[in-house]
Amino acid sequence: MSAGEKANAAFVNRLGSQQLLAALRSGGNIIYFRHAQTTKDYADQADPKMSLASCETQRKLSAAGIEQSREIGKAFQTLKIPVGTVHSSQYCRAWQTADLAFGRHQQSAKLNFLPFEDYTDAQMAEMKANLLPFLTAPPRPGTNTVVVGHDDLFEAATGIYPDPQGIAYVLTPDGKGGFTVQASLKPDQWASL
Repeated sequence: MSAGEKANAAFVNRLGSQQLLAALRSGGNIIYFRHAQTTKDYADQADPKMSLASCETQRKLSAAGIEQSREIGKAFQTLKIPVGTVHSSQYCRAWQTADLAFGRHQQSAKLNFLPFEDYTDAQMAEMKANLLPFLTAPPRPGTNTVVVGHDDLFEAATGIYPDPQGIAYVLTPDGKGGFTVQASLKPDQWASL
């Protein structure tokens, strides 16, 4: 078990369901999603045949992942959780998760994996530096910012390995370049908030 997986296993939500829902409805949070479930899990970013311009060369959302994304979007509407900007990586599984759930996204190469299967400390530091601005920028007043990305970037930035696919972490930026991780929700937990 990696250090990130241990951190994930030890993670305890700071907010109960009612507190979390109230915080989300008020806005001011970053909601980081690991993309929804894919047909299989492998390091396609290290495949020399993979092209960001072609979804056919990448891991794809499974039928379950497509449904997860749609159900998350429905839950946000039902619960009246305000969403402002929606960022995603350039990988199809990430931007498709964003589009299916929220109907929009802005792609950023900063949310992409580096093209390796195993990362050096320097590469983890680079991914952390790429992701931190998304996790620390306060959202527009009364809204939450959504970021749809990948596992290794989130682990690099927080020390927490986001498992399973589709899991979300709610973070509150402190306005000084830091944040507090408030809670995590698996894809099927949004509807029960």
